[in-house]
Amino acid sequence: MWLKYIVNTYSFMTEHEMNTEQKILDAAKEVFQQKGMTGARMQEIADKAGINKALLHYYYRTKDKLFEKVFELAFSLFIPKVKEMMISDKPVFEKIEFFVENYLNLLQKHPYIPGFVISELNRNPEILVKIIGKNIQLKENNLLEKLERQISEEVVKGIIKPISAENLLTNVISLCLFPIVAKPILRGVLFENDEKMYEAFLEQRRDFVKEYIINSIKA
Repeated sequence: MWLKYIVNTYSFMTEHEMNTEQKILDAAKEVFQQKGMTGARMQEIADKAGINKALLHYYYRTKDKLFEKVFELAFSLFIPKVKEMMISDKPVFEKIEFFVENYLNLLQKHPYIPGFVISELNRNPEILVKIIGKNIQLKENNLLEKLERQISEEVVKGIIKPISAENLLTNVISLCLFPIVAKPILRGVLFENDEKMYEAFLEQRRDFVKEYIINSIKA
């Protein structure tokens, strides 16, 4: 037992290594938020983390690998809460409100995510499937089947109109995602490049999306 404990202990990174990696991830998140995936430079990330570029490459050989890690960490904070809500007995309307609130929080805290998704859809969609699929585990947890069953039950009770779980989730994600992806256009055309007006619009958008989706399926 003690031998197993010692082996497991030495298999983990040292405290210094973990601190260094955390500094890298914090710096990368900040640079990616400011510059996006394309505009970010490894040297800038290394400088912000207080390390040299060679050490940064020791931890993450490429910018793509580093971005994938930051992307995965962002989703890892969001998905467990959503999974817990999805498998709960809460009403469908309450689940919609929960998802919209938490998904918009995720996108606002990590505005580099939509750009990364759009970029990778054209370049390397498999990585998105791998990262998101690994965290959500739709099939492993039967999440779609459970939501589909709950929708059917609430249709029978006369609470909501018939809709597939796939269409419901796609509608919610689309209505939340587009204003973030199209920020430069919306801010420039609708709000005269006023950041405060755009942010106020996003806050108002939360309640709008919840009400819009719920009203669209309410019986």
